[in-house]
Amino acid sequence: MTPLHLERREPARNRQRFYNIAVTRTLFDGWALVREWGRIGQPGAIREAWFETESATIEARASDFSAPQLPFLFIL
Repeated sequence: MTPLHLERREPARNRQRFYNIAVTRTLFDGWALVREWGRIGQPGAIREAWFETESATIEARASDFSAPQLPFLFIL
């Protein structure tokens, strides 16, 4: 699955944020949802969630985009 990269840039307000999300395979035949966010140009915070199946991981990824905190981001 293709990783998704979102950014918000507002130089007038000094806001430069990013959000990355990816579904990846683990070393032990599981699946992981990897999310990273933070300020552009700086190392971001990373959160990983592990799942047994790819479909469960994709469902979790889809639910991230229904969260109320994401409307301020722009897709590149």
